[in-house]
Amino acid sequence: MNKPERLFDVPHYQLANKPLSDAIATKVNGNWIKISTQEYVDNASHISSALIEKGIEPGDKVALISANNRYEWNIMDIGILQAGAIDVPMYPTASEEDYTYIFNDASVKMCFVSNKELYDKVKRVQPDCPTLKEVFIFDDEAGVPNWKEVLELGKNNPKSDEIEKRKAAVKKEDLATLIYTSGTTGKPKGVMLSHWNIVSNVLNCESRLPVDVEGRAISFLPLCHIFERMLIYLYAYKSVPIYYAESLDTIGDNIREVKPIIFTAVPRLLEKVYDRIMGKGAELTGIKKGLFFWAVSVGEKYTINGRSGWYNFKLKIARKLIFSKWQEALGGNVKAIASGSAALNPKLARIFLAADINIQEGYGLTETSPVISVNCPLDDGTRIGTVGRPIEGCEVKIAEDGEILAKGPNIMMGYYNQPEKTAEVLDKDGWFHTGDIGEIVEGQYLKITDRKKEMFKTSGGKYVAPQIMENSFKESRFIEQIMVIGDGEKHPAAFVQPDFAFLKDWCARKEIDYPGDAEAIKLDRVKERIERDINDVNQRYGKWEQVKKFELTPEPWSVEGGELTPKLSLRRKPIIAKYAALYENIYGHPPRS
Repeated sequence: MNKPERLFDVPHYQLANKPLSDAIATKVNGNWIKISTQEYVDNASHISSALIEKGIEPGDKVALISANNRYEWNIMDIGILQAGAIDVPMYPTASEEDYTYIFNDASVKMCFVSNKELYDKVKRVQPDCPTLKEVFIFDDEAGVPNWKEVLELGKNNPKSDEIEKRKAAVKKEDLATLIYTSGTTGKPKGVMLSHWNIVSNVLNCESRLPVDVEGRAISFLPLCHIFERMLIYLYAYKSVPIYYAESLDTIGDNIREVKPIIFTAVPRLLEKVYDRIMGKGAELTGIKKGLFFWAVSVGEKYTINGRSGWYNFKLKIARKLIFSKWQEALGGNVKAIASGSAALNPKLARIFLAADINIQEGYGLTETSPVISVNCPLDDGTRIGTVGRPIEGCEVKIAEDGEILAKGPNIMMGYYNQPEKTAEVLDKDGWFHTGDIGEIVEGQYLKITDRKKEMFKTSGGKYVAPQIMENSFKESRFIEQIMVIGDGEKHPAAFVQPDFAFLKDWCARKEIDYPGDAEAIKLDRVKERIERDINDVNQRYGKWEQVKKFELTPEPWSVEGGELTPKLSLRRKPIIAKYAALYENIYGHPPRS
């Protein structure tokens, strides 16, 4: 069979080339439920038949909302696309207001959800969504329409000829999916991605990731996010079995059990992994503790192009005595961790690479399907602090104002129903304007320096790039999240959300009574200790950039609380609005609207 060109070609390609007994596995009640490639393909065809039986026409929209990754999602995805329809994956954490907007903007006809909570959420907005006719659930819930009913309908009413006819009518350039961006402001925009947008990205990322190795992949980032979804197609294309972790809470146990060769992660997760490792190191005593922190100090000096023979000798010992245990904690077989969605702190990349854990930081957006560039251990393809070389087929150039522009088969078709918004980011020559500022290092490696829209100017006319600074401040064990502010003000300042778990532990070690999160941030010793770390990092920056004042926030920032997007990016305007009183403490006046 020829290489896939449309998304529904991918499982058929696996079936023809290297079928698996465990194409996809989901952990349910402590047991791995596996489906073979043949079952994957057959069940997807049953779904296609059922959708046709129910009157779904080519071009109709079907929504998918799942609180966790599971094989039902993949079966639905392929089943929808084979019927000529378009799938609309949605974040389970999106608001009811956003659900209503998306269902109506996309004219969604049917919706499949994972659990009763999401079913109830969709049913509450259904009266305001005239095109939404039916809602089904994956979990078994009495009295609730179940997706198995749809599967059975397709089994009992096969439409093989009609499915083949519809598949043949789908061109690779046709719209496959609408992905609504979670945006930090305003209404979500529906990113139109064609079959070839995503499949070309799959094929052009193949050489960058170790997917020719025997072994499994583990997946836990949401499938509604194009980063994870594209890689799931890549795993399937290369016949790498996909194992879905139960949850973020169990990811450590699941990784040790599955022993994956590859998985994806966002920097925040890698920061937490690192913090846990450092926490365990701090609990050691005597020579073991000394060896642990000696190894970490060796790792902090790691460079890609190597150092002296004496350094390499020390690194070899550090890897054998200490870092080998870090690898064991990741199952012992990991060949790559693909990091995306936000900037990875170079210090973390350096230490993980020193530990012989291949972190591959990449870059892209939903609008680019998503990968534009990615680091790779082959052919001198890694540079710490960059996002690697652009992938094959994707051109990159830097505009006069420093903005990164990209062009290639992975660039979206446009924003659904929003030609004006499309024209703002896609110019007449086909260059996509990413909104990120960057530079090309050594003539080939792309480096992101900040978000164009997030850079701000102080009242003195000096530009400040907050994202780079925030990454640096988060090196402190005391800081979970930080947002640098100061647009139009005399100097930068920051809101700091402490790592309350670490803070509580620190207070215990210092024999300070811990009065609860909200009260602990008022303690002088706590503020003074965090200020020390902030002042240390400040020394790396020009005087106009340095954070002169900060306020501690009393609760963790979260998607549910409105401070973070589902990709765990900061929602800057809502954070400023939420902490308007703290802003006034810093600057002596409320935030400007």
